[in-house]
Amino acid sequence: MSSEPAAGQDVEKFTSSFSAEEQRELAKRITTFLSKYRHLMDSFIIEFFTEDLWHTLPNSWQPVLQDLSYPQTADLLLSAHAEKRYPSVWPLSLLAFSATAHALAFPRQCSGTGLLRRPKEFLENHSQSSLLGHIFRKHVKPKKQHEIRKLGMLVKQLCDQTGCRRVVDVGSGQGHLSRFLSFGLGLSVTAVEADHALVAMASKFDEELIWTLEKEKQKKNISSQLSKPYNFPKHVAAWVNPKDSWESFFRQIRTSNYATDGLMTPSQPSKKRLWSFDKQGDSHGPSDCYDYQELSTAQGAESSSGNCCSCTQANSEEAGSSEEIRPEGYPDFLLTGLHACGDLSATLLHHFVHCPHVRGITSVACCYMKISTKENPTPPGLVTPRTPLTDAPDSFPSKFGYPMSSWVEGLQGHQLSYKAREGACHATEDYMRRLRDESQQLRSHCYRAMLESFIRDTKPDLRRAGIQTIKKSHALTFTEYARLGLARVGLPQDLPLDPERVEAMMEQQRRVVVYFSLTMLLAPVVETLVLLDRMIYLQENGVDSQLVPLFNPNFSPRNFVLVAMKPSG
Repeated sequence: MSSEPAAGQDVEKFTSSFSAEEQRELAKRITTFLSKYRHLMDSFIIEFFTEDLWHTLPNSWQPVLQDLSYPQTADLLLSAHAEKRYPSVWPLSLLAFSATAHALAFPRQCSGTGLLRRPKEFLENHSQSSLLGHIFRKHVKPKKQHEIRKLGMLVKQLCDQTGCRRVVDVGSGQGHLSRFLSFGLGLSVTAVEADHALVAMASKFDEELIWTLEKEKQKKNISSQLSKPYNFPKHVAAWVNPKDSWESFFRQIRTSNYATDGLMTPSQPSKKRLWSFDKQGDSHGPSDCYDYQELSTAQGAESSSGNCCSCTQANSEEAGSSEEIRPEGYPDFLLTGLHACGDLSATLLHHFVHCPHVRGITSVACCYMKISTKENPTPPGLVTPRTPLTDAPDSFPSKFGYPMSSWVEGLQGHQLSYKAREGACHATEDYMRRLRDESQQLRSHCYRAMLESFIRDTKPDLRRAGIQTIKKSHALTFTEYARLGLARVGLPQDLPLDPERVEAMMEQQRRVVVYFSLTMLLAPVVETLVLLDRMIYLQENGVDSQLVPLFNPNFSPRNFVLVAMKPSG
């Protein structure tokens, strides 16, 4: 594994750092390990009392774990780097469990992270990246600033190495990454987003950026006649159907247009503008001009030498166009997706493999619980098309989002439940920080598990009811918390709560936290298996890949980017 690639490195940087045989062997070891602890991986912490989860742990584990302080739990269980000072003799099985979980998971620390909770670019100003030009920070939260800068530079490097200057950004949201790629790095970008409201917002933000640039040109007395055209991103409102073929996806990005109202310059009235896309892959806006080289330097955007996620899926009028595909003469391009949700990341990998025009890909995944599987083909949150598919069933890229590779599909015990995949989305670093700070927020799991017990007493068939987050629950007494929670599941708020029983369960709060920490220890292993399956899928299709921990995990928990490019020719 490798840390963040520096700009300008050789193409060999984006080749697999371990062989196909090593990838397959690691997948086999992970499935064997997770199968052994499936009861822990699939358990729900809200059932701690109703299912007596503590006593499902090995008998030899219980005495040494029940007395751990919160900081000890963080250092002895969850941390792979902290100095281990055990307060008692731990059983070998527990030591082996912890050591194996850390050994099997991909390392998450990126280069230069160290123990910093925030990236260095935010040390002076916690809300403004010192490495990102001010025009790209507007409307962008610090986490997203960090992500678009790092991923943007990686995409630019991959473009340089493949000779492509066109990028298709899928799940582009409000267009923050697309704006940086196009205006900041000079790439030709097509931004694909399912939510029409987000597409409109992205176009609005594009025009705000142009206003800012025009004002700066006026201050510097720069003539528009002497500058190059703006490099506008092209925004496409379209839902990328996981069951559509690459031809359908190709048709979407090639034939779709998006019209928006906008101001041409600060001195001109609003007029209708229609984005167009020529055969060379250049996206053109109005005729206003600006020197790209000066833009990069003036705004602090890095040059090549020097992304929660878009989960909303909606139908698109552009989908299903009957225009004949003539791919010859169409420019090659790269695919990117910053925290593309659920099956969307898997779909982009399929299109990368099969579409002859996609030369490379940078994929940052999230929302693993929304991935479709054979055991759970329609998990909660999965959106299905409202209109008939246009392609024949045999042209579908894949049946499910996991597993993608034939190798993992053939491994015994490869199945990952919804609960296991949901757990893989948790922020381990943030939870360790809470443990070390002995945060009062840690009581929330105990509160919810206690409430589940009282709910089952009253209504046994009501299991794992969706109460959702109760704000500042840690600042409430359990009685106050219970009243709010009971109302959300349709039970009387004055339901009798035995004080002695409440007190007895509260005394087990430390056990609840320790048990949840054990499940958290498995989360990075599950994420590793999902991402490793995708690497093996690419390898099975003749493409090597690299998994890079690009973002600071303390800042952006889903920090891995899968990077791949097709061999020349």
